[in-house]
Amino acid sequence: MSGHSKWNNIKRKKEKADGAKAKIFTKIGRELAVAVKEGGSADPAANSRLRDAIAKAKAANVPNDNIDRIIKKAAGEGNNDNFENVTYEGYGPSGVAVIVEALTDNRNRTAADVRHAFDKFGGNLGTTGCVSFMFNKKGVIVIEREGLDEDTVMADALEAGASDFEADEDVFSISTEPDDFSGVREDLEKKGYEFVSAEVEMVPDTYTTITDEDTITKMQKMLDLLEDNDDVQNVWAQLGTPLKRKKRSNPQTKRSAGGLGFQRFFYFQQEFVGLHVQGLGNAKQGVQGRAAQPRSILL
Repeated sequence: MSGHSKWNNIKRKKEKADGAKAKIFTKIGRELAVAVKEGGSADPAANSRLRDAIAKAKAANVPNDNIDRIIKKAAGEGNNDNFENVTYEGYGPSGVAVIVEALTDNRNRTAADVRHAFDKFGGNLGTTGCVSFMFNKKGVIVIEREGLDEDTVMADALEAGASDFEADEDVFSISTEPDDFSGVREDLEKKGYEFVSAEVEMVPDTYTTITDEDTITKMQKMLDLLEDNDDVQNVWAQLGTPLKRKKRSNPQTKRSAGGLGFQRFFYFQQEFVGLHVQGLGNAKQGVQGRAAQPRSILL
């Protein structure tokens, strides 16, 4: 997920979501409820965090009625739900760095479940800060490219304040600074764009390659077990191998990579494409020969 997610990862996420909508809705419901409470308002116009959560919910095909019902419940006086954000860090098989983000009403339960997932498949749950320095927080917006002109989308994205633009065979991936994410997303929404995914992600600085099939299987199972947990919102993993891809950057941003046409290394792996698990708890998986954005692999 910059990681930017590749289409195969996204399709896997969507397929998994279709088969487990109740679980996905539960995860997003918690995020919406927390956004209402921590943002201080049930009005999206006055709560940017809630606006972002709603956009994420819509990208996951959560019905508007469900969204409205969750928001009203979270804002109600009788709502005693008390979820808190907790982040766990550790290492998967072969030392792959992993970050797990959770929303929980019981820290002890969640910590035990996360530790079990790491231990069961040869990983190790670490201490706070043990791997987070290997990741950067970035806003990532993915748009299906069918029927859209690349130059137009790129111009709209960079004009909105995006820092990077990447064109894949099936999708456009747009990166932003975390503080700019909401503004860029809203500007693109106003121009009529619909998103495959849109959220702030943890993107690895470097990547670890796994070639042993047994280790790959263990890694996949560990990620699946983590994201199947109702408390877990996102899982980010530092996994992939280098592959050149074309990237275009915004020369007006401090993170610019030297202008348009810049060549950058992306990462993919024969079995997994840049495994980065995101959002609704999705382990993204790629297909041989397809570039996976080291960004997340969703669901």
